[in-house]
Amino acid sequence: MRNAIIGIVIGVVVGVVVGATVVAPRLNPVGGEVPPALSPKAKAILPAAEKRPSAASRQTEKLSEKPVEILERDKRHPAFPEQVDVPTVSGAPAGVASETLPEAEVFGAGKKAEKTTGAGKTAPKKPAEAGQLASGEALFPKPEKAKTGLLESLADSETPQVSPAPVYTPPPAGPKTVHLKMASAYASTLPQLGTLAKRLDRDIWRVSAGTLEIKFYEPGALVPPLEMFDAVRAGVIDAAYSTPGFWGNKIPALQLFAAVPFGPSAKEFLAWIYFGGGKEQFEEIYHANGIHSVFCGLIAPEASGWFRKRIRTVEDLKGLKMRFFGLGAKVMQRLGVVTTQLASGDIFVAFESGVIDAAEFSMPAIDLKLGLHRIAKNYYFPGWHQPATLFELMINLKKWQSLSVPAKAQIEAVCGDNIRYGLAEGEAGQFKALKKFQSQGVEVRRWPGEILEALKAAWVEVARDEAKADRDFKRVWESLSAFRKEYSIWKELSLPY
Repeated sequence: MRNAIIGIVIGVVVGVVVGATVVAPRLNPVGGEVPPALSPKAKAILPAAEKRPSAASRQTEKLSEKPVEILERDKRHPAFPEQVDVPTVSGAPAGVASETLPEAEVFGAGKKAEKTTGAGKTAPKKPAEAGQLASGEALFPKPEKAKTGLLESLADSETPQVSPAPVYTPPPAGPKTVHLKMASAYASTLPQLGTLAKRLDRDIWRVSAGTLEIKFYEPGALVPPLEMFDAVRAGVIDAAYSTPGFWGNKIPALQLFAAVPFGPSAKEFLAWIYFGGGKEQFEEIYHANGIHSVFCGLIAPEASGWFRKRIRTVEDLKGLKMRFFGLGAKVMQRLGVVTTQLASGDIFVAFESGVIDAAEFSMPAIDLKLGLHRIAKNYYFPGWHQPATLFELMINLKKWQSLSVPAKAQIEAVCGDNIRYGLAEGEAGQFKALKKFQSQGVEVRRWPGEILEALKAAWVEVARDEAKADRDFKRVWESLSAFRKEYSIWKELSLPY
């Protein structure tokens, strides 16, 4: 009896050993191990679920077809059948693109597994090294360690790695935008005179990257044009775009920074302004009146004016009622002309109503915009009273001093470019306007030599009298005259005619 019992036990043991050796490899070949992460209960029912293998197992089946080639290509990590699939945020196994998961045969069908190991034999298990999980151990107790190992494995593989999305960091808050209101003496639609002011508005914003705004306002929108000087000085408005010649009745010397009868050309004028002491005197005069002014525009020579009747002699000028500007008006007065200073928008109406018989305003392209050729047909040249005309940006002195160094530099830079642009635009656009005038019956005429000589002699008297009457006018006039005397040496040699 005792021997029978021993025989039964030995038979059971032998049966178990044989079953583990023969049957187990077919149920669980290499590449078809039960995912270690599954619970024991799930392992027990796996054979019944073979007809619906998981996506991860099908992917493992596909990858296990050529383990030798994979190992030859990259020997830095174990063969894919030993890879552990760790669930990702999207739910797909790590390292597998869920949108492109390939189709695979039913896992464990036999042929593909036998091809993997050769001759239907199972590959021997590699003993677990210290610190590693043996096949079949649950991963859930140490998920972080297993996940880290997988990421390191993927980093070493040839699978293209996707860089993490950059973290957006908002730029630091910029300095507060400084807003200045700028009244203009010229309408925005007026070529050069108005468009240069609008250009200043646009370019200051662009150059400062939006940290400084000098907003353009049409004539009269803030204050009347001829009151802008006092408004800027008092701080009623921040800034104004005009020409220094407008303020001759307040400060006679400022007229010499606008246009000088029989005076310097644009290049000579700028040479004196920036390198002959003109700018320093200009700023000194304005600062004494609570204003800082920046030269901010320049135009080419102007026309001499529009006349209803042809002028043949100096006598023909006497008694004429004429719109005129600046120091030139005082010269015309010496020859018997009755002058008045009108804003650009009032000239046509005064001409049409008979209030004036003649008018001087600007150069052909600008005069064309005013439509003066529809009333008067005699257009005289040269513009002896304004061989070049400068424009300015006046800013309240305290406001200017409160600006940062970069803001001041930006204003000076944009105004400097306005000078360049205005001169080039003026020189380029006049012949087109003249052709249009001639096509509409305008007679373009030059002053007789006799009249030009009379005008020049009258100017010498005006300059002398103005210098006697005003100290600032005297020192500015002497500075300009001394510079022009020295410049004449270069002027004579530099011109080929």
